[in-house]
Amino acid sequence: MAGQRVVAELGRPETPEETAARKAASSQRYRSSQTFRNLIAALLVCVAIVAVVILGVPRGTPAEPAPVDVQAAADRAAEAVGHDVIVPDAPSDWRTNSARIEGGEWRVVYGPPSGFVRVSQAFDAPDNWVSTLLGGYAPTGTVTVDGIQWDVYDLASPVDNVSYALATDAGTDTITIYGSATAEIAERAATGLGDQIRDLREDLG
Repeated sequence: MAGQRVVAELGRPETPEETAARKAASSQRYRSSQTFRNLIAALLVCVAIVAVVILGVPRGTPAEPAPVDVQAAADRAAEAVGHDVIVPDAPSDWRTNSARIEGGEWRVVYGPPSGFVRVSQAFDAPDNWVSTLLGGYAPTGTVTVDGIQWDVYDLASPVDNVSYALATDAGTDTITIYGSATAEIAERAATGLGDQIRDLREDLG
């Protein structure tokens, strides 16, 4: 028994089996400790990679869309259809979203400070054009803007986000101003169109 380690808890030297069991338990604890450390290290590496990816992606505000030249677009549209198209005189704080021929009509879409408004010229439009456009609604009144009488469509329930519209004829074409805007905004869009509509009535009447 000389040279054997006396275990305090046992009050005697360990047996070979007890020594083997103690070493095995110690090895197990060491391996568990190493596994935990490896897991923590792997998590830290993952966090570092994610941080690098996030910080490495370029940031910045999207570029402003190119301004729409309504007059230039109107000139092209007039050449395509063979007669003049209206060119709205919108306030400077209205954003012009688009100006093009689409679905048999020349359409300019504006973004006023609130809502949106479309100014449309439908070519050779049928009599029911506006009613079809507005989901079957009939006029609810009239208003005169810039010497032109417009039919008013005050929609009780919006149709495709359209809640208000103005419409008048321009010879064989139909001019419609419609959108989610207020009556004041729609009438502002109609301001300045009087002479153009009268000229179209004379040319296309």
